Amino acid sequence: MKKLLGIIGLSLISFAPIQSQELEKSLLWEISGNGLNESSYLYGTIHITCDASLDDNIKRALDETSLLVLELDMDDPKMQMEMMGGMMMKDGKTLKDLVSAEEYQIIGDFIKENLGLPIDALGTVKPFFLSAMLYPKLLDCPMQSFEAALMEVALEQGEESLGLETVQDQMNVSNQIPYEDQAIDLLRTAKDNMAYDKTSFKKMLEIYSQKDIEALYDYMLSDKNVITSEHLDKMLDNRNKNWIQKIIEFANEQRVFFGVGAGHLPGDNGVINLLRKEGYTVKPVM
Repeated sequence: MKKLLGIIGLSLISFAPIQSQELEKSLLWEISGNGLNESSYLYGTIHITCDASLDDNIKRALDETSLLVLELDMDDPKMQMEMMGGMMMKDGKTLKDLVSAEEYQIIGDFIKENLGLPIDALGTVKPFFLSAMLYPKLLDCPMQSFEAALMEVALEQGEESLGLETVQDQMNVSNQIPYEDQAIDLLRTAKDNMAYDKTSFKKMLEIYSQKDIEALYDYMLSDKNVITSEHLDKMLDNRNKNWIQKIIEFANEQRVFFGVGAGHLPGDNGVINLLRKEGYTVKPVM
């Protein structure tokens, strides 16, 4: 359950507007310059996958660094409890308030079939998190996680892992997105029993395997999700901006391996460009 909740939290990812300078096809980037004594690394992950094997460049970067920083501190013992509380809608809202009786039945049948739970028992859960509970079913294989793989290496090396934001930070993002918009995406998923989502995610995995973060961005912008198309500032831009000073502070203290969703890397407000604006050299590790 803790692993799934971590993935649900980390899955608050999206994709940003195209930047003026085309980025190389790389998921691993070196951060240097601007007074840093030694380089740190920035790695774009995908939160659920069939194969979370780490290549030699990633392993080398992990060997060279002394701290792992992910979006969340995933070994925080308070994470599960905090996330469970943050998944509920506020002000007494329930799913019945967001959809028609017919649509509620469609979602209820879908949730019962795929999660084995009655919808009435989950009616106060934010629709975004109901959708996220289904993420493992997008795969036709046992779910793996790059975050879990990175944490395993950090543990083997006796190194600490921390987060760029708290669970509450991520819960606040879901509070800023209208529940009605979240329900639109959940209903669309229920109506075709995840057929579109499975096809879309399979294609996204293929692009990710090519390390082409800009193509990944282009593909995700064509996605049917309202959350992706209407709330990029909340899902991505604002979070990236909040991370930059934390990334700089961490990197000034020691060599760090940063692992965040690949969608946070590209774009005018992507982490790569924002670090470059601060005067840092961010170059791909090919």
